[in-house]
Amino acid sequence: MKFDQASPPNPIDQERVVTRPHTRLEGPLKVSGQATYAYEYDVTGTPIYGSVVGAGVAHGRITRIDTAAAEAAPGVLLVLTHETMPAQGGSDTPVPQQQEASPQLAGPDVRHYHQAVAFVVAESFEQARAAAALIEVEYDVTPGQFTLADTLDAGEEPEDAADSVVGDFERAFRDAAVSVDLTFTTPDQSQAPMEPHATVAHWDGDQLTVHTAHQVVHWVRRGLALTLGVPQKDVRVVSAFVGGGFGTKLLFFSDAVLSAAAARILGRPVKTALPRPLMFNHTSHRAATIQHVRLGADTDGTLHAVGHDTWTGNLPGGDTEPACEQTKYLYAGEHRLIRTRKTELDLPPGASMRAPGEAVGMLALEGAMDELAEALGLDPVELRVLNDIQFDPEQGPKRPFSSRRLAQALRTGARAFGWADRPRAPRERRDGEWFVGYGVASAFRTNLVKPSGAAVRLEPGGTLTVETQMTDIGTGSYTILGQVAAEMLGLTLEQVRVRLGDSEFPPASGSGGSWGANSASAGVYAACDELRRVLARQAGYVPANAVFRNGKVWQGAECTELRDLAGADGVSATGRMTYGDLTERYVQAGFGAHFVEVGVNVHTAEVRVRRALSVVAAGRILNPVTARSQCLGGMTMGIGSALMEELHVDHDLGLFVNHDLGEYHVPVHADIPDLEVIFLDELDDQSSPLRAKGLGELGISGVGAAVANAVYNASGVRVRDFPITLDKILAGWDARA
Repeated sequence: MKFDQASPPNPIDQERVVTRPHTRLEGPLKVSGQATYAYEYDVTGTPIYGSVVGAGVAHGRITRIDTAAAEAAPGVLLVLTHETMPAQGGSDTPVPQQQEASPQLAGPDVRHYHQAVAFVVAESFEQARAAAALIEVEYDVTPGQFTLADTLDAGEEPEDAADSVVGDFERAFRDAAVSVDLTFTTPDQSQAPMEPHATVAHWDGDQLTVHTAHQVVHWVRRGLALTLGVPQKDVRVVSAFVGGGFGTKLLFFSDAVLSAAAARILGRPVKTALPRPLMFNHTSHRAATIQHVRLGADTDGTLHAVGHDTWTGNLPGGDTEPACEQTKYLYAGEHRLIRTRKTELDLPPGASMRAPGEAVGMLALEGAMDELAEALGLDPVELRVLNDIQFDPEQGPKRPFSSRRLAQALRTGARAFGWADRPRAPRERRDGEWFVGYGVASAFRTNLVKPSGAAVRLEPGGTLTVETQMTDIGTGSYTILGQVAAEMLGLTLEQVRVRLGDSEFPPASGSGGSWGANSASAGVYAACDELRRVLARQAGYVPANAVFRNGKVWQGAECTELRDLAGADGVSATGRMTYGDLTERYVQAGFGAHFVEVGVNVHTAEVRVRRALSVVAAGRILNPVTARSQCLGGMTMGIGSALMEELHVDHDLGLFVNHDLGEYHVPVHADIPDLEVIFLDELDDQSSPLRAKGLGELGISGVGAAVANAVYNASGVRVRDFPITLDKILAGWDARA
């Protein structure tokens, strides 16, 4: 099935199951410890355990590696180095790029700190770890570049982020009645999922099965096949439950590749989990940015000049952090200059982290909008509404938004939050030892869709089984896909069984980029649509006239029980949703507004978020329970990004020194107040047959800016170097004094 025109009315519009609040189908399994994660699978044969040795330098060459003591240690079965590792598929970059080959045992050249340089396999985890510590590695260290600010002059225009130039920005900015010219910096950040990267690999003859923690099954399947040099058909990947990913599990790392290689050599299953300290430097992270935002407007607030420059760094061949993306679409302004420059750094690989681009780009753009509103003497909400636009600012009315409810989100949020009663000036409101401030920011996230398929089977007895490679990384995929299938076949959710995350099932979008629920649901829709036709014909009905309701298929007043049509053998169908050019003809994005109240301690400058509200317009909300959960997670991460998350770079040694959850600070329950989410009614018929849009990353996009703007409103100090820590606020107070 191809989605290439606006969605007509369809069975989803009944909304008997879809859009209704349902708790997660897999929830009882998770809270009772019965959900099986990658490292926990029981496989045929006694498993053995792998331990990865990470490079102790960031840039250089291995001159000697002595494994004798490790090989002689108790329980050790195998030690792999670059000298003994079986041949791996080649790659011109050390950054694993989704479906590409990705060699995972470095040597003799080392490209970043904690790149895998050795792998020990032993009878027990403790034996493997102890033996790994006995390996001696000597390096010839060569100078590396670890500081983004020192590389700006070497920045180049990347292939994946071409310059956007409309009109004459420099002239318009120079002539603007009111303007702001600001620089923001955001640090390196870690996805830090709860479940580590982990794999159990075993072979049955030439057939490899890999239980691994990954977000997109067909990507890791192809990448592993290319890396190991085996046919893709001989690789099975299982990722039925994934304990968080936030982008880092879009890629695969040494746990998967080295476990598979060692399992083949030893003829036994190999289990490997990356220890927490290794994850921060060995796997991917969100790269730091330096962003220069210039806005120019008339005295009434009408934007005419919109400029946003971003510098970001990565290993050669790595992607950029697309922090300018939202600036292309969010506000009007006929003169525009939006540019990204990428430099080469010898830090661990930079890659996707929740809302890549918008999460940090909105910190800069929405901070600049707040400062422009202050310079104009305008309400920050009104400035944003004034510059709302219903078409692509770069291409004009010929490319409208498929749906855009930014202004309504801002107005709705302002009323619900009590924005009219906000403090008008910094330090205007005090509550005991706390200055109180309000902040607002828009929310924006590009809507992406991916081809996705599913298989459905009406079982004897009338229940339905859904199978698809789609993964569940804590987002509620099991429940949402079950709801869509139940709606299509006229069943209850309890009559549907959903099976996910197995490469033996039809390929699906996977979880990432906020494309998962919408795209995978469309694949299930396509499969169910085909099954409806098969069943209608089997009942002797015209498929276009058939109505599925209450476990029956109806044509007029006549009906047939689905369990009767299933018979003793059941009835199966498959389907796949692909897409035409609607994303090119229309700008597709989710919109919203974030409102935050903070307290800043008058003595210590400690910041406490007191309450927060997100108003969200993201098409049809398939399940308000799981959708709200996604928004709450995004809001929490946005608060963390604003106030505490930062990987500290050792600029001499080239590593992130706070590589554990003790020192890489993320919000805990005590940091987060009650959060509120309001969903606006919206259907986007250009997005999919579900008329839904991406949601998971919209919740983080803009939250940090609302926090920063509230901190200013409370304290009178603008902090543009994130995260906002009390020392920076105190420094601002000292400067004012």
